[in-house]
Amino acid sequence: MVVAENANERLVLQWFDRLSAGDFEALRGMLHPAATWKVQVNGVQGAGVHRGATGIIDEFLKPVRLGLFQEGDPKILLDTLISKGALVVAESRGVGHMKNGTEYSNLYCWVLEVRDAKIFAVREYMDSYYVSTLKP
Repeated sequence: MVVAENANERLVLQWFDRLSAGDFEALRGMLHPAATWKVQVNGVQGAGVHRGATGIIDEFLKPVRLGLFQEGDPKILLDTLISKGALVVAESRGVGHMKNGTEYSNLYCWVLEVRDAKIFAVREYMDSYYVSTLKP
C-alpha cells in the first residue's frame, strides 16, 4: 500500500482515489484554474493537452471513461509514489473492463505538479502499444 509522506503526496493520493471512483465533480474541485493534462502519446483517444476543468473533465475524462469503459472502470492502482517539491511521480496500473467486456490492464507513469494545494499539471505516460492494440 502506498502511503503519503507530505501534503502534495496526500493530494495526489486523493486525486487517484477520486479518479478511480469516477467522481468528476470532486476532481473538478481539485484542479488549479490553469490546470493542464497532457497525454504523452500520439494516436489514441484523448492524446494531446487538455486545459482547464472543462477541457480536462468534460471534454476528456468523461468521454473516455464513460465512452470506453464499463461503469466504475478503470481503477487506478498505485504501486509507487515519490515527490520532490511541487512534483509528485506515481507508477500505477489501470485495471477494469471495456464496454464490450474486454479486460483492461495497462501500465502508467504519472508526473503531477501541485500549485496552491491544487493539481496544476498532469503528465500521463502509458503503454501506448497496449492501448493501440485494444479492441474496445
